[in-house]
Amino acid sequence: RAVVRQGAHIGLAFDGDGDRLIAVDEKGTVLTGDQIMVICARHLHGTGRLRNKAVVSTVMSNLGFHQALQRMGIVSHITPVGDRYVIRKMLDEDVILGGEDSGHMIFRDVHTTGDGLMAALRLISAMRADGRPLSSLSRLMTVFPQVLVNVNVSHKPPIEDNPDIVAAIARVERALGDQGRVLVRYSGTQNKCRVMVEGPNEEKTRTCCEEIVAVVQKALGTSSP
Repeated sequence: RAVVRQGAHIGLAFDGDGDRLIAVDEKGTVLTGDQIMVICARHLHGTGRLRNKAVVSTVMSNLGFHQALQRMGIVSHITPVGDRYVIRKMLDEDVILGGEDSGHMIFRDVHTTGDGLMAALRLISAMRADGRPLSSLSRLMTVFPQVLVNVNVSHKPPIEDNPDIVAAIARVERALGDQGRVLVRYSGTQNKCRVMVEGPNEEKTRTCCEEIVAVVQKALGTSSP
């Protein structure tokens, strides 16, 4: 609301310790961390500074993120959730840009950890160089609808060892084809199984997610999500 009211070009929001950035375009629309990374990756690639033409992201990055980078000729390395995994992969692959959809981004040419202010400056730099408003740049990436359900579990056996869950995931993946993806994983800190589905539209995505959730609840003897 403040961005629109002030007629600002951009709004910048940081978390409590300042290592994450979420941006708002001039129309008041919130951009995801993935969208910000795509914009910055394109700018760095265009100026010849995107080392090894690659970016590091986690398994939580949207399918649209990977499709956008692929169209630009940029490689996408994927890691488990957590900035420590991101920076480790960045070092291993000699990559200077990595981050998470949550807005945690690392620009390794100037820093070794997430810095929201640095990410903001890099985003503004990309905007100025391109000469287009942020609402236009945000369309470099199509954000696929995403549904995430946290299912309470009493124990955490390996997902791949449960044939019912594996079969449910396979059914949904076949139904989605290349228009979506499925991620089922346990929380590292809580007794929860996180079921995430991305798809071509909200209705189909939610239906597919609910199908897997029902199987997870039954197979693991869980309570309501």
